[in-house]
Amino acid sequence: MQIFRNKKTGQSFLSQSARYKEYAEDCGRQITGKYKKGIDYPINLKCVYYRKTKHRVDLINLLAATCDILADYGVIKDDNCKIVVGHDGSRVLYDKNNPRVEIEIKRV
Repeated sequence: MQIFRNKKTGQSFLSQSARYKEYAEDCGRQITGKYKKGIDYPINLKCVYYRKTKHRVDLINLLAATCDILADYGVIKDDNCKIVVGHDGSRVLYDKNNPRVEIEIKRV
């Protein structure tokens, strides 16, 4: 999230960063109709992030972004705790040549 200022009112507001929006669009291109299941039952969402660099990153922020994107594109109905009950096995690894996210959804 980034803080912006409304030029007319002077009020501050939060919005997604341009980088996040670009990432979400890229994910949306890869989420085809067969994945848009609107899952509404309890699942474990395992996400393994293969990063291009070894820079430190917060896993919880990556998971939050992934949940939001999966909900926005209809893979899951919502990202609340009654649907996404766990993230067991999620982690961040390094792969300079092939950065990616591998997502595994299992019914609990």
